[in-house]
Amino acid sequence: MPDLALSPNRLTLPLTGMSCAACATRVERALARVPGVGGISINLASNHAIVEGTAALPALAEAIGRAGYGLAEESRDLGIGGMSCASCQGRVERALRRVPGVLEASVNLATERAQLRVLVGLDPALLAAAVQKAGYSLTDAGQAADAPRDAGRHRQKLELAAAFLLAAPFLLGMLGMALGRHWMPPGWAQVLLAAPLQFWLGARFYRAGWRALRAGTGNMDLLVAIGTSAAFGLSLALLLRGDPHLYFEASAVVIAFVLLGRFLEARAKRATGAAIAALLALRPRTARRLDAAGREQEVPAAALCVDDRLVVRPGERIPADGVVEDGAAGVDESALTGESRPVEKQPGDILATGTVALDGRLLFRATAVGGDTRLAQVAALVQAAQNSRAPVQKLVDRVSAVFVPAVLAVAALTFLGWWLVGGGVAAAILHAVAVLVIACPCALGLATPAAIMAGTGAAARAGILIRDAAALEQAGRITMVAFDKTGTLTEGQPHLATLQPAPGTSREEALRAAARLQAGSEHPLARAVLAEVGDRVAAGLPVADMFRALPGRGVEGVVEGRRLLLGSQRLLEECGAGPGPLAGPAREAAEQGQTVSWLIDPAAQRPLALLAFADTPRPGAAATIRALRNAGLRTALLSGDAAAAAEAAGHALGIPEIAAGVLPEGKARQVAEWQRGGARVAMVGDGVNDAAALATADLGIAMGSGTDAAIAAAHVTLLRPDPLLVPATLRITGATLRKIRQNLLWAFGFNTLGIPLAALGLLSPAWAGAAMAFSSVAVLGNALLLSRWKAGA
Repeated sequence: MPDLALSPNRLTLPLTGMSCAACATRVERALARVPGVGGISINLASNHAIVEGTAALPALAEAIGRAGYGLAEESRDLGIGGMSCASCQGRVERALRRVPGVLEASVNLATERAQLRVLVGLDPALLAAAVQKAGYSLTDAGQAADAPRDAGRHRQKLELAAAFLLAAPFLLGMLGMALGRHWMPPGWAQVLLAAPLQFWLGARFYRAGWRALRAGTGNMDLLVAIGTSAAFGLSLALLLRGDPHLYFEASAVVIAFVLLGRFLEARAKRATGAAIAALLALRPRTARRLDAAGREQEVPAAALCVDDRLVVRPGERIPADGVVEDGAAGVDESALTGESRPVEKQPGDILATGTVALDGRLLFRATAVGGDTRLAQVAALVQAAQNSRAPVQKLVDRVSAVFVPAVLAVAALTFLGWWLVGGGVAAAILHAVAVLVIACPCALGLATPAAIMAGTGAAARAGILIRDAAALEQAGRITMVAFDKTGTLTEGQPHLATLQPAPGTSREEALRAAARLQAGSEHPLARAVLAEVGDRVAAGLPVADMFRALPGRGVEGVVEGRRLLLGSQRLLEECGAGPGPLAGPAREAAEQGQTVSWLIDPAAQRPLALLAFADTPRPGAAATIRALRNAGLRTALLSGDAAAAAEAAGHALGIPEIAAGVLPEGKARQVAEWQRGGARVAMVGDGVNDAAALATADLGIAMGSGTDAAIAAAHVTLLRPDPLLVPATLRITGATLRKIRQNLLWAFGFNTLGIPLAALGLLSPAWAGAAMAFSSVAVLGNALLLSRWKAGA
């Protein structure tokens, strides 16, 4: 693999989709049109293009895309060490984005992680060098071991205890001053107490501030280092001159309070990230695997392979995704789906990693292990959502980019102002120090990511997976919710309620023909037909010859030498046929809300039989519609069923707007039409035919029991097929958005009010340090209130 970035003016781009010399020519011509491109060399054998010049990577990627090809890219997850405020976050992002080969970079202060999209083969050393040049460091991107984490927390506790032991005499003296008493220690005792705080426990601020200065930037640590050093130096100079008015408490107490704030922030960050830890903790460390002789062997769960035969006993966690082969048990899936009731599992049922077998022994075959399990994918989705950036964060980024230089300027003006009006050098320095300390932008950087982490974590515990922070903002603007019917508002397990043959056709003949057309299909209506035939008979039925699916309408095939169709009213009309003598039974079935299908002989242009399917509404479907309407939202039903069946189901559930008989592309067009009318539409569905509508909607919500296509197109996935999770989704997203706004209001308001107070001399450095620590803790505490949210509340 060639180097992707030999120099800032030379990029090696891994290409996808090229297959011949003509492809290489097209790519070369596309790249040549990009401003700033010098030389171009394309290697068809390795599918790489070497581009020289000053053109930016996004422009090159766009040109390659327009030519019909792509760039091979991958995701990277980096741990970032040394960040302390919103300014740090923005600086690391900018440094990473400048690395040739980085397509996108997003840094999260709360999780201390960076999510990157990079060209395949990008040298990790380039990323590490960029982060280091910016004044920070890379940490282990994986989950740290428990022992190092515990050791770090223990050291942090000891340092905090030492800081407050050293600062206690100063705090007592400040209390004495408030009471009109002089309780401060003697001058040299103050030096002995303040020096360890300043140069031992506070050494981290000097190190981080120096790294920022070397990188030509500033951060919170630099503000603290400058402010406390000024207070300590001033006090030491006054002591040497014999002046009794000392201000060591301004440096000592500030450092103690900043360390307290960091400690409480770390605890709150761990709490907001508890959803990931809880999910990953579900994985058992060992498993019981059967060997070739059928004997149980206890092995590490990490050593499992697909197709291993495993055993789980009552009370044990399931170590891999799999399919039950023998046994029966109730399984507690609450930790993964939020469903409190045990789910009965029998042979043929699916098991998920981390769930618990309650009352029986199960023998199952592993279908997914390790990172491929549903549990791992859910954890990855939650982590991706927590690391994502909300659009509102752009405002914070713009402010943080100029915040530290602006604060330094305000502090300098504060010093000059007090000095020029005759306040004295000591007072001028102290007021400038108070400005530096109160302005530390910790709360600003934590406001948005802390709320996102807490909100998405609470949602995940309830069985709601939110893809990213942008989906949160979209959900907050929804004015209308549209539902698919089958599998979404209904159980999706219809049964054949009526089979009415036309004159000249026997019931057995019609049922057998329909079953052959549906043999091998996983569609709910196909399963209903095959269930009517019986499992044993269905297993022996050959699939119809020349079988073909007709999306949104039905199927066709050749049965015993005759071409037959099975599908909707639309398909019957396309064949130029009418219901004939079956019109009455069809009307009755539709009036009862049943889905009507037709077995059709297109050559004779007549139906051979009427098949009517009944499906049961999901428990809570009607309550879901009521909850949404009570919240002031419009509701609608989008269904491929005939109008009579869709309207019967919709009216029974209280849905006023019904669009029936719509094909998959028709669902997307209907959603777009609502949007053009000014509605912000959430679409809820579970099938392949819902994927286009889910992608078109402002917010796509997929039932977790649905197809992969629907889940991939959606912004939110519900881990259990409960329609009541739809209003719950809108409640938790709304609550999270409110926390984001509250936190930003607090963070901006705190600095807007605090800086002038400090500049006017109304806030001492010590109390500024306490207020700054309180600000960060208040933001995190407000976000943590989301952890108490329940889906049923």
